Amino acid sequence: MGKIRDLFTGEHRGFFIFAAGVTAFTFVYLAIGPGNNLIRWAKAKIDIAGQERQIREYQEDIERMERRIRMLTSDRDTLERFARERFLFAEPGDDVFLVDER
Repeated sequence: MGKIRDLFTGEHRGFFIFAAGVTAFTFVYLAIGPGNNLIRWAKAKIDIAGQERQIREYQEDIERMERRIRMLTSDRDTLERFARERFLFAEPGDDVFLVDER
């Protein structure tokens, strides 16, 4: 620690103070300056994380839909139940009751 203190108190003190100031200004400029800066990088990282989460949700939805499609195409009873519930299909002689869910 003494050597660093000597740099700022010795005969070249003005140069080292100037160099430290320029370095500090450069880091601040890189952090918040225009263009490609640290703030933009942080926002991009947050956006990417959100988009990756959305991708995972969509992949889960696709898997769930594919399972349902396989179930509906392979099992006649499941297909019949789906048609009755979703499209109000009925076989001849069935009593159909519609319930309003407001």
